[in-house]
Amino acid sequence: MASSSTSDPARDLARLTAEIRRCRICRDRPDGPPLPHEPRPVLRPSVTARIVVCGQAPGTRVHASGIPFTDPSGVRLRAWMGVSETEFYDQARIAIVPMGFCFPGQDARGADLKPRRECAATWHRRLFDTMPQLDLFVLVGGYAHAWHLGGRVRSSMTETVADWRAYAATAPGARVVLPLPHPSWRNNGWLRANPWFEEDLLPNLRREVRQRL
Repeated sequence: MASSSTSDPARDLARLTAEIRRCRICRDRPDGPPLPHEPRPVLRPSVTARIVVCGQAPGTRVHASGIPFTDPSGVRLRAWMGVSETEFYDQARIAIVPMGFCFPGQDARGADLKPRRECAATWHRRLFDTMPQLDLFVLVGGYAHAWHLGGRVRSSMTETVADWRAYAATAPGARVVLPLPHPSWRNNGWLRANPWFEEDLLPNLRREVRQRL
């Protein structure tokens, strides 16, 4: 008979996820101005998925739905990855862990504020330690680049994404990390100015994703 102290990865992750969903640090003990509304952490961790999408933070639509990427950015991201909506939301195959779990609010111009710093500082190490099976990290936007690439991040988002081969060219069995720009319409000009992204990086991203589905 197995010992009662034997670790159960699914149980451990479920407990940690429940703890994160109850988190109110950014409202009650904030690192800076408090969150201006009731927190609603949005994430989809997994003990079986090999792919993780590491985004920025929920926007207004995701805050309302509680489901990540239920907006035009999500439509574009799924097209970049070459996956259907059903595949994207299959939590057994694709995990979603943003840098900030809650909608951070908006500035005076109506633009989303940056992800709350409390989330990564409090939860990310513990969360990723419970998911050692992840071996394709799809990094969406500069905040995810900075945290997951650390000292390997370049001086600009464009330089980081342009150097994607350096992060993708790993030994067999090692983790593959692919940095992407944010799929927002605000980056349409960037996409037009950098055709190599769709011509070179996206076919590789789709191959890496398909190998793991």
